[in-house]
Amino acid sequence: MSRIGIRPIELPAGVEVTVGEGNLVTVKGPKGELTQQISTLLDVEVKDGVVTVSRDSDAKEKRAQHGLARTLIHNMVIGVSEGFSKKLIMEGVGYNAEKKGDTLVMKLGFSHPVEMKDPEGIETEVPSATEIIVKGIDKAVIGNYAANIRAWRKPEPYKGKGIRYEGERIRRKEGKAGVKGGE
Repeated sequence: MSRIGIRPIELPAGVEVTVGEGNLVTVKGPKGELTQQISTLLDVEVKDGVVTVSRDSDAKEKRAQHGLARTLIHNMVIGVSEGFSKKLIMEGVGYNAEKKGDTLVMKLGFSHPVEMKDPEGIETEVPSATEIIVKGIDKAVIGNYAANIRAWRKPEPYKGKGIRYEGERIRRKEGKAGVKGGE
């Protein structure tokens, strides 16, 4: 059995889950509404404030989908009740960010500032010039947008300059050593 898939999902107060035709799961909560199509190989059941995902056999495709489906529903429940956030940290001389309306403006050492408009359902905050916080209810969209921001200047291993996630460790390398003139 799937260790993750068999765990029930307890619904917090104010969160409502409905399962429509073809296993279309809709989760409504205080922060918004999310919809996800779950594989029809699985059975999704909502009873007494608890969501359970089950399968009727141990077929390979059903086993592969079981834990994934449960995790997707669980992330939707957390998203509409609490929300998700990712923090990015900028390191480097002159690297900074600011917020102008719904646009994130970053100075990353290019000849021009990089401007990124917040996608629908995503909000960015800039608590300090070198920190960016991406917030929203859909975990996958937040991760994708944060990765797009980071892609402008990935951290380099020699000086550690670039945009990194909070808690991400950059493996540092030594520069050239022992090179004498012209050899």
